[in-house]
Amino acid sequence: MFCEKAIEIIRELHRMGDGQLPAFNEDGIRQVLEEMKALYEQNQSDVNEAKSEGKSELIPTIKFRHCCLLRNQRCIAAYLYVSFFQRQETNWTEDGRVMLEWFNQYKKSLATFMRSLGGEEGLDITQDMKPPKSLYIEVRCLKDHGEFEIDDGTIILLKKNSQHFLPRWKCEQLIRQGVLEHIMS
Repeated sequence: MFCEKAIEIIRELHRMGDGQLPAFNEDGIRQVLEEMKALYEQNQSDVNEAKSEGKSELIPTIKFRHCCLLRNQRCIAAYLYVSFFQRQETNWTEDGRVMLEWFNQYKKSLATFMRSLGGEEGLDITQDMKPPKSLYIEVRCLKDHGEFEIDDGTIILLKKNSQHFLPRWKCEQLIRQGVLEHIMS
């Protein structure tokens, strides 16, 4: 009678092995909540009667019902907590696969898009978190590199200590290689 249904739904969770997920016991939860409502209403009437008529013999019964209410509350909270996290864990493993597939497709789409920008070599839009102030930068050649062709077909001779005003995306690789140096003005 008291707290039996609450203990039953907890045992139901306990019987399930690891990784098994029982169906959500909505009827069991509803029955426990109805029992809690009945206990609360009985307690309210007994408390009012004990106060108005001074019946102190009702106090142990009120305390007993209150303890049953608290136990039912803890059982429902435990059931919902365990049930929620088991469902969340199951959903994460399924969602994890979906997220990985989405991310792989995103990487492919991003690579295709970056290759479509900026000519043959593409433009790495993931490199700078802030957009550059200008598309062209001034660079100084640190060592002899020879001829260097830019998009419009212009050929530039990269000779040691020569300075040039070139497209940023064309220079970045040479700057990383130590051939060019960005001149900050």
